[in-house]
Amino acid sequence: MTAIEPLVPVAEIDMAQFPWAISTDRYVCPDIAARERETIWMKCWQIAGREDELPNPGDWKRHDILDQSFVIVRGKDGKLRGFVNACRHRGNILCDAAKGHTPKFTCPYHLWTYDLDGGLFAVARPDLVGPIDKAEHKLLEVPVDTAFGFVFINPDPQAGPLADFLGPQVVERLNAYKLGEMTPVGMDVREELDCNWKVVVDAFSEGYHIIGVHPELLKVIDLQAGSARHGMFGDHGCAVSPFEVKDAANASLEEQVQAIRDLPSTFPTVAEVLPLFESMIAQRRDAAGTLVLGEGETVRTILQQATRQTLTAKGLDVSTLSDDQMSDNQGWFLFPNFFMTIRAGEATTIMAWPHPSGDPGKCIWHVTAYMWLPEAFRSQYRAQPVVVSERGTYPYFLALQQDYDQMPRQQAGLRNKGLTHLSLIREELSVARFHRAWNRWMGA
Repeated sequence: MTAIEPLVPVAEIDMAQFPWAISTDRYVCPDIAARERETIWMKCWQIAGREDELPNPGDWKRHDILDQSFVIVRGKDGKLRGFVNACRHRGNILCDAAKGHTPKFTCPYHLWTYDLDGGLFAVARPDLVGPIDKAEHKLLEVPVDTAFGFVFINPDPQAGPLADFLGPQVVERLNAYKLGEMTPVGMDVREELDCNWKVVVDAFSEGYHIIGVHPELLKVIDLQAGSARHGMFGDHGCAVSPFEVKDAANASLEEQVQAIRDLPSTFPTVAEVLPLFESMIAQRRDAAGTLVLGEGETVRTILQQATRQTLTAKGLDVSTLSDDQMSDNQGWFLFPNFFMTIRAGEATTIMAWPHPSGDPGKCIWHVTAYMWLPEAFRSQYRAQPVVVSERGTYPYFLALQQDYDQMPRQQAGLRNKGLTHLSLIREELSVARFHRAWNRWMGA
């Protein structure tokens, strides 16, 4: 199975099914933010971390969504469970820290103690408590499940299965990348931003802004009208534009090779492929040093070959991935707030949540860069989580820094009351797809 070929060209998509005028109210209105809380954030499956954060029984982590707090713990049976982070006695928070390890949860207020499966194990001074049915005082459980190495949580106790929410096509395509075996490398950062969470989703759902915000990328991303392909999988989606040197048809072979050499400044993980790429290029030079390619070969296909061979030599099975997936970044979106660019051997994920205060002009984002590494090296190179407390102090790589600077500027413009709506264009189809899903969840 290859994940690129079945995607649909823009020309074959019925554009009438999507909203193209997007009200600015949804980015700035406190009442809409409050309704989002109830209809989306308290009802929808969403990622709460990585499965390998909780490897052992008793490992737990706290996950907050707006003003709601949950605890995810690995039980003695190896199963992950999620609970409302509140004692059933008087509602005291059980876990103040971000994560930890414990054989049991003990409320610090009156010392009621709970097993890792949420059952009430013991109460302090039973003689003062009196008769109590422990079975009626279990921790309140919420659904937790895993996919692609991520832990998903749903605050709605009546939620349907995660597999149904994702759908079989999403599961099949993403499983092919072995994302669950990837490790955070170089960046695992959480920070507060001065913009609505949907500004983040919108920004990473389209490439049109490359022209103004990321001019450096124009060397290797050729924005040809109609070249993008899309996958529509319920509320989720995927889009990909060919990873191609700008105007490859007219650029010289040497110009194309140099553009590939420049990639690590924007895509750092390409650096490990370059030695083999350079070797393959050298093998195709004649006695005069002129680059001569074989029939059907391009600089792009050589990069793809070098990537496949480099990853295979590391131990990653890429047999289920196409040649295009060796070079092209697929942009995946899982509703409500998960964006990921992924290609063979690497991925960058971006998640955005509403700010805990409920202020629609702020959000929290979490950015992580992943790479597939042999198991023996994963702990050695694993990036340590960073929580940025002072804005502007974390050094993101160039393209991400440019987005980081741009998004608050858009939020400032959205506050203007004279601006009633955004006008999307065809190249922003993925943005329109997200807002169609948002409309459905909000009952709009």
